[in-house]
Amino acid sequence: MVTVIFPAAGKGSRMQAGMNKVFMPLGGVPILIRTLLQYSSCSEIDQMVVVVAAAEVDFVKSVLSKVQGLKPYNVVAGGSERQYSVLNGIKSVNGSDDDIILVHDAARPLISHETITAVIDGAKKYGGVIAAVAAKNTIKVCDNEGVVKETPDRSTLWEIQTPQGFTRKILLEANDRAQAEGFLGTDDASLVERIGHPVHIVKSDYRNIKITTPEDIIVGEAFIKSQEQSRLIEKNKRIMVEINDLIKDCWQ
Repeated sequence: MVTVIFPAAGKGSRMQAGMNKVFMPLGGVPILIRTLLQYSSCSEIDQMVVVVAAAEVDFVKSVLSKVQGLKPYNVVAGGSERQYSVLNGIKSVNGSDDDIILVHDAARPLISHETITAVIDGAKKYGGVIAAVAAKNTIKVCDNEGVVKETPDRSTLWEIQTPQGFTRKILLEANDRAQAEGFLGTDDASLVERIGHPVHIVKSDYRNIKITTPEDIIVGEAFIKSQEQSRLIEKNKRIMVEINDLIKDCWQ
């Protein structure tokens, strides 16, 4: 069983949109729905869990009920931190220790099927993998005064993306221990690393961007125009006008 958890409970303050950024349209389709449809068109995925703010659960259920072609899904309330939202998502699904759980940023709608499949295969083989791309830029380590202290070898540096994939047993153990010890990690892999389990890199691509700022919308739109739309995106085009209107009404 392969389950994907989509943390989407953040406020997206850097987008300055006055709403949860995952409801903003990208190529006429709300970012969240574009992400869910991409995963739904991937044959290896069995089910999905969308984790949103408690006040948005009923609204998201209503919106998603209008979308055609989604894999089986559930919508659950998140926590005060992304890490707690992921844990809520894990515990909302029953399964065996060897089941695979992917965690994917709801605001990464341009994920490819190739990367999804590679992460699933890697998680089955190693127990813990993360999608990543090689760093393009030189990275500097600075002190609190802005003085450069170190220039790491760029060949060893990777920009980490999602999905991040793990067996259910490993991910649940890592999250439970972090919660018990009051530890907040920067991503799901950091929790798994902390319990001593090795995490492997799976090569992704540079199009798998996270929509975080207004500039990312421009880049995302350009990528969409240069690639073929999935069958499920095309199937849902007519309903998107109604869905976008519902979203606008909700945040007015």
